[in-house]
Parts: sequence; structure tokens; C-alpha cells
Amino acid sequence: MTELYFGRRFCGPPGVANGGFACGSIAALHGGAAEVTLRRPLPLERPLAARPDGHGALLVRDGDTLLAESHSAAPVELAAPAVSLDEARAVAGRSRYYTDPVFPACFVCGMDRRPGDGLRIFPGPVAGRALWVAPWTPDPSVASADRSIRPEVLWAALDCPSGLAAAEAVGLAQDTAILLGRMTVSLAGLPLAGDQCRVVAWPCGRDGRKLIAGSALLGPGDEVLAAARAVWVTVPRPVPALAAAGASS
Repeated sequence: MTELYFGRRFCGPPGVANGGFACGSIAALHGGAAEVTLRRPLPLERPLAARPDGHGALLVRDGDTLLAESHSAAPVELAAPAVSLDEARAVAGRSRYYTDPVFPACFVCGMDRRPGDGLRIFPGPVAGRALWVAPWTPDPSVASADRSIRPEVLWAALDCPSGLAAAEAVGLAQDTAILLGRMTVSLAGLPLAGDQCRVVAWPCGRDGRKLIAGSALLGPGDEVLAAARAVWVTVPRPVPALAAAGASS
């Protein structure tokens, strides 16, 4: 058994871990290409048990409650629409989300987070394209000793932009929010602290309460460093701190 622990810095909704950061942390324990499903949001600041189930899955529990599970998965295609850094800067923060943010303290997209604390990734829509993009310069505080950005932070960076793209593409009502249900990420490389990157995201469809989206991280040389596919689940607003999320199998 391995213990997972999420500090308060890495919150998404109040009192629980950012979904992408949680998924990336679980995927690192799983090893290899993994699809992570969140059954319930993961609480902050207490140890959670991660244990293989003997059939290839890794299960994360809080006591007897199943919170998340990971399974081996096919890699995500490392491809992304072309969008320049100038375009990303021009539209940053112009998403409708920022007029009435659901989670303003989110580690990834929360505008209440200070530089050097949150990632401060603020996507905006690209005119005439079903595409959302944000500039991102990773901070040294989320880097390893060699200055490369920690993989679970890349999962987090790919998380919120895909949710914004999925929600705005379908015109999600003001009384509805979304929580991450499932995520898979492929990594081709890790950016360094200070690199001028872009996160791009696009909607991929809807299935009832589920919204599907893709996202990718572009490095300073336009290379695709990482790509993700995500399933989001609609929930009523306001969102209870420990409301059930999860994407059904």
C-alpha cells in the first residue's frame, strides 16, 4: 500500500484536490499510460490509501470509500491545433467563466491565486475556431531539481482548460457546473521552469451529463509536449465540497 497526500495548495473546488493534479499523482503510482477515473473528489491534508487490486488497476480509498481508480490505457495522440503565443496572449482570460468563476481559488485556473502560487492558466476562445488557449510560463516552485516541471503539474495544466472548452462549447447554463470525471494524458517531454508555453483545448462532444474534451501543451518551439483526453460530469451549482463526481464506466 502507498499513501497519497494532497496539500491545500493543490485545491480545485474548496477542500478537495484539483482533479488533474490528483489524476496525475495517481497515474504516476500506476506507471505507464493510465486512464484515471475519479469516483469522488479527493480530500486535502489527510493520507489516502493507494493499493493495486490484483487485476491491473490501482484503487485509491479514504477508509472504506473508493475515491478513484486507474487502469492501463492506450496513449493519447500527441497532436494539437496550431495557435501562436501572440494569439494566446490576446485572448487570455476572455472565457465567460471569469465573469462568474465557480472555483476562484483553483490551483490551475483560479484568478484569486497569486503568481508563484497557482498556475494562473486563464484560457480564452479563439475567434472563428472551436478552440480555447492560454499562455503559461511554469513557475520554479512546480519544478524538480533539474528545472523540469513535475508530470502531475502538467496533468493539472491540461485539466481546467479542457473543462472550460467543453462547457462553453455547449453553452452550459449558469446553474450548472462541471467536475472532472476521467482523464488520460500522454507526455512527450517536460517543459522547464520559465519556458513560454501554451495550453490549448477543444470540445469533443457530449453524452448526457458527460462532456468530452481534448487538450495539449505546446512548448516554446511549438512542439507538442503533452496531450490529454478528459470526461467532465455536469453537477448543479453550488457544488458541495465533497459532492460525488465520477464518470461511470
